[in-house]
Parts: sequence; structure tokens; C-alpha cells
Amino acid sequence: MSAAQHEDGAVRETPDRYGAFPRLTPEQLENLTAHGERRRTTEGEVLYQEGEPFREFLAILGGTVEILQDHGGPDERTVALHGSGRFLGELGMLEGQAAFDTAVVREAGEILAVPVERQRTLIGRDPVLGDLILRAYLGRRYLLIGLGAGFRILGSCYSRDTRRLREFAARNRLPHRWLDLERDGEAEALLRRFSIRPEETPVVLWKGERLLRNPSNAELAELIGLPAPTVKASQCDVMVIGAGPAGLAAAVYGASDGLTTISVDAVATGGQAGTSSRIENYLGFPSGISGGELTERAVLQAHKFGARLMVPAQADRLVPQDDAYVVSFTDGSHIRAGAVVLASGVRYRRLQVPGVDRLEGISVYYAATVHEASLCEADPVAVVGGGNSAGQAALFLAHHASGVHLLVRGGDLNADMSRYLVDQVERHPKIEVLLNTEVRGVSGKDKLESLSVEDNTRGDRRPLRAAALFVFIGARPRTEWLRGALALDEKGFVLTGADARAAADATRWDSLGRGPMLLETSLPGVFAAGDVRSGSVKRVASATGEGAMAIRLVHEYRENAGNLVRGGTTGPERPRPEADRSAPGR
Repeated sequence: MSAAQHEDGAVRETPDRYGAFPRLTPEQLENLTAHGERRRTTEGEVLYQEGEPFREFLAILGGTVEILQDHGGPDERTVALHGSGRFLGELGMLEGQAAFDTAVVREAGEILAVPVERQRTLIGRDPVLGDLILRAYLGRRYLLIGLGAGFRILGSCYSRDTRRLREFAARNRLPHRWLDLERDGEAEALLRRFSIRPEETPVVLWKGERLLRNPSNAELAELIGLPAPTVKASQCDVMVIGAGPAGLAAAVYGASDGLTTISVDAVATGGQAGTSSRIENYLGFPSGISGGELTERAVLQAHKFGARLMVPAQADRLVPQDDAYVVSFTDGSHIRAGAVVLASGVRYRRLQVPGVDRLEGISVYYAATVHEASLCEADPVAVVGGGNSAGQAALFLAHHASGVHLLVRGGDLNADMSRYLVDQVERHPKIEVLLNTEVRGVSGKDKLESLSVEDNTRGDRRPLRAAALFVFIGARPRTEWLRGALALDEKGFVLTGADARAAADATRWDSLGRGPMLLETSLPGVFAAGDVRSGSVKRVASATGEGAMAIRLVHEYRENAGNLVRGGTTGPERPRPEADRSAPGR
């Protein structure tokens, strides 16, 4: 009996929970009809298939459609059943990814089919429809993640490549399921079925037939349809390195201003903010917004204006060339850009405790997303850190774990955490705040079982039961590849403005008759925005503001230097949209 089948034999729709399965109004359906075609359906007809790209946005006008996982396979199950007025698809449709489930007509009727590209345009023009569809698609994506849908990663919990693939999937919010070779009987059966030797693991399996042996992140991205990391354009007006809040803001404003804009990231869009369960102090979202939702909205905006986003693509060299810069990548490709915005952000510092390394990615994490939370339900967990990221993680995990121990090195929770978060943390019945407390050791053979914690005022140590450890203890910049190319401070953050002038080659700036602008680095035409910049305010709002401001300064640089890269394959420069001339950050 499927999830949609009841004892009386009636077929009933899946209830709309959390806005994941809304119904379009008659007016919205009427407006969509002008952009698509009505089509009769037959029972058993497959409307789209798991693993294949979406080609149409489908709304149901009559009959019912069942959404299935592993259609035709041994683990087939119903995800949802939809009737008239509902629409199909999930987040992958808007972002060019392959489908993670299959839609099959249960009762014959009629659908409205709108080409995907046309639907994306309509979503951008109609904020009400766009918000409805985006929220539904985000809800469906998180539902699929919770179900363990999508591809499977078969690998040992002790394998670094297994951890790499799991991190890439989680950071890109990709539905998947991990099968641990050390203790999962199903994993062993699959290895025998596909004649996979242990040394060939980890492997990625999709649809029971597509198999990748220890793929690179780029190969996994290609499998599920992430934006191709291969650089097709050799030139652009502005290159944005990093796709966190600052980088995405720069991509949106650069593309909307008519600049040919390419944005790249080594791991995933969203940066550290994309792993946040809820951001409650971001302007315009009084009830808060998850980092994932904020990221997806920004990605759609960037696509709307024509920016090209590539993940994964890791920059490894920045070299001046005439009046432009050449950015090289680890895959051997390169792009020539008239200006560069560095927005590569930071990565969380590792906890320096004996034995932690072997548990990273297994039960020690540096992010708290739906994926990590699903691995530790009903168990107590510990969070290390006293800043906003730690507070947000503790509140999020309290909805999943039996209890949360928040371990703070200092003696005052107010020292580094926003007051609104302190109030929520201290009031939550499942969160225990332990001040003046540090982790000194970990216990557990295959996974974390307990911690050894110390009161740093008295020196007392005691065991603390925890099935997972989440670490948020500060960050370091992603600037190793920039050393020697431009000026960095003693911690590796990028110097800008007056600080960059003091550390720069004076002759370079004397010839220009000016010093670095506010966000400009020691290289003319190279700007830094967000957390990677020395002296920046480590907040999402300030990062997005700096990303927008960087584009305004790019315009000033181009106007003063007459800098424009011409002849690129991404198309000619377009006039700036009139509506954006007074936009924030301009």
C-alpha cells in the first residue's frame, strides 16, 4: 500500500505541510496558460524521470500525479500525490539540475506544460507566483534530503574521499544517502552486485545503474547537473571569486548593470552563510530565513540577470596581464577578466583536540544543516563556540537531538553572541550552556560517544555524553592561493583601501595618480568584499552590502582606466537597466 493509498481504496492528495504542496489559484493558472500548452494525460504516463533534466513546468488541470522515489526499482516509494491545481517539480527545475524523483500519472486528466526557460522568466516577473513556487520547491528539496532520496554514496567512514563527497553534497543541498561500508549490510550487497573492489570506493550510485568510482567533485556535479565547471568563456568584464553572500551580491549587481559576470566557487554557493539553519537579524525577514533559502533566492537572481555561476571551480592563481587579470583554475583552465572581486570568505577553524581528525565528517562537523541533523536525531549533541553561528546551530539542533550542550570557552555568553540569540538559547529547555568549558578529548571507536571537557577556571575534567560534535570556533580566510600576488594582513585577510596602499608597490599607484579605493586591494582593479577582507564586519548583511559596493567601485575603475575586456564569448556589454541606477549599493 503506497503512501497515497488508503484502506477504503480511495486515492487522496498528500496534505500541504510547510507550504511544500500549495495550489495555484484559477487566476494564476489562467495567466500561465498563455505561456504554455494544455495536454491530455494517460494513466501510467511518465511526465519526468529521475536523473533526467527538467524540460517543462507542469501544472495539473485534471487527474492525479504520483511522485515516486526509485521508480521501478526495489525501493520504490511514494513521496507525494497531487491533484488539480497543484504543480510539479522541485528546486532542480529552477537551477538546471536533474530531477531527483519521477512523476507518474495516477489518474488520467490534463496538464499545463510551460517550457522551463519561459517559466523562470515568469517567476522573475511575478513576485507572488515566484515566491509561492520558490518556497514550495525549497520545501520539497528539504523533504527529499530528509527522505535520503537522490544518489547514494558508498564509502567507509574512515575514507577522506567519502568525507569529501558527503561534504560537497551537503553544502550544495543535494538529496543523497550515505551507506557506510563499515557497518551497513546494504552497502556490502551493492558492492557485490556491481563487482566493486574495496579499493575502488567510495562510489556514487544513482538510479541503480549509473556508477562513478571515487569521482571528483566536478564529476559528481556533472552527474546531477550543477552548472558546468568547465569554463566556456575565456574573457569577461568582472570575475567574482567566491559565491557566499558577498560574491552572490556582486554577481547580481554586476550582471544587472550589464557587465559580463562570471562567479565561481570551489565548493558550493552560499558560503558559510549557506550552512546556517536560520538568520534572524537580516533586514527584511522579520521571522528569519535559512541560509539555504537566502542562497537559493540569490542564485536565482544572479541567473535572472545573466550571471554565469560555476561550481566547483577552484581558482589557484591571479596574474596581471596588460590592463586586465588572468585567473587560473586547478583544472588548467583560465579566464581573462577586466576586474576581479575577491569574495572567497572564510572556513571554520578545526578543533585541535587529539582524535578529532578521525571523526571529522562522521560525528564531528563544522556545519549544522538538515543533513547533519538527520544523522543525530534522538541523541544528545555538543556545540563548541560562543558566537552567533554556534547559537544558531544550538537552536536548530535542539529540534532534532534529545539535548544540546553549548560549550563556551569564555565566561559570558553575551560577549560574542547577539542578544536576541542569547535570550532564545538561555530559554530553550533542551539547551544546556556550559561557560568556561573547553573540549580536551574525544571517545568512541567508530563514532563519537563522549567528550572530555574541562572547566578552564578550576581545571576540573569530566566526561560528557554526546553522539555528535559541532564546531564553530572562529575562521580563517581562503587566501592561500593569493600569497605573493597581493597584500595580506598577518592573519591572511586581504588588505584594502588605505591599508593596501601602505603595503603596496608605490610605483604602481603613482602611475595612476591615485590610491586604492575603499574596497580595492594592492592591485588596481582587484577588489575584496565580505569576510575575506581585513577589517570587515562578519555579518551576512555587511557582506552583501560590500558585494554590491564592489561593483560600484568596479564601474569607477573602468571609467577612470578605460578598462573593458572586449571580444569575450559571453556577449557584448549591455546598457545598465534604468531601474537599477538608484539601487542600493550603486
